[in-house]
Amino acid sequence: MQMIIKGINNCITDVDGIKVGHYTDLDSATGCSVIMCEDGAVGGVSTLGSFPGSRETTMLSPTSIDSVVHSILLTGGSIFGLDAASGIVKWLEEHKKGLRIGRIFIPRVPAAVIFDLGYVTHKVRPSADSGYIACENASDSPALQGTVGAGTGGTVGKLTKVDRAMKGGFGTASIELGDGLIVGAAIVTNSIGGIYDPNSSEPIAGPIADDGSIIDSIDYITSNAYTPPNWISGTNTTIGVVATNGIINTAEANKLAIVAHDGLAISVRPSHMQFDGDTLFAIGTGTSKTPIEMSRLCAAVAYCVAEATVNSVQEATSLGGIPSIKDLN
Repeated sequence: MQMIIKGINNCITDVDGIKVGHYTDLDSATGCSVIMCEDGAVGGVSTLGSFPGSRETTMLSPTSIDSVVHSILLTGGSIFGLDAASGIVKWLEEHKKGLRIGRIFIPRVPAAVIFDLGYVTHKVRPSADSGYIACENASDSPALQGTVGAGTGGTVGKLTKVDRAMKGGFGTASIELGDGLIVGAAIVTNSIGGIYDPNSSEPIAGPIADDGSIIDSIDYITSNAYTPPNWISGTNTTIGVVATNGIINTAEANKLAIVAHDGLAISVRPSHMQFDGDTLFAIGTGTSKTPIEMSRLCAAVAYCVAEATVNSVQEATSLGGIPSIKDLN
């Protein structure tokens, strides 16, 4: 039986034309991450959470005449963190990257946010300078994972109390489909739901019980013992980017973004709730001339999202009194 072949670094940067850069503020438990496709990539987006925070998503509509993007921002700081996109735009313009109109370069930088305000402080959020620094840090090397970038203030398993949550973070994964065709994902977890092993369906991160075990979030939310958490709607979300080096059009990019949420449904349970703003982007760099088969890309995207989600919590370290998986092992 043929086995899944992971990318050489099991990272979204295995996709030709993709770089990742982080800005991390451990003292304030926030940060941002940039997924750079500075030479341009066809983009799409799908939002299935009920309370998202985002920027420039309309341009990625299947009816758009030009959905080419040059970077995607994933950031903490809630809506305030969208300021980081201005720094990314500045960096791209300085490097003459963007849609060229005469002598002007117009960088296109869609973005999505997580709510990490108040984890340590609500007064510090990613800024334009943060986005610029993330670009300066970007490379096609294996990306740092865990408590970094947009995942710095991420927490998961918040169905009970905040002091029973566990650490989320930034994770990535990739898969080789043969003949040079690659699919990758980068995910930031900040979910009300728990994180589950996609193979065993066992919870690996979630609300912590009195005895130190991990509560099964699905069992709990569907039981008579469930009490709605004291959380404001919109304070939880999982965001991310899936990418391929295959040649895709805008409609196909949007399809991949939609199917990417299957990976969330496998690994974040429950997901897409009234409490969440789950938003996933999809991009195609078109650097591979290998003919694509959309069904294979869809399956690979869902797999990579689930793997990246698990990696985000497995690589996380504790912060601000919130324990990580590593603390329980």
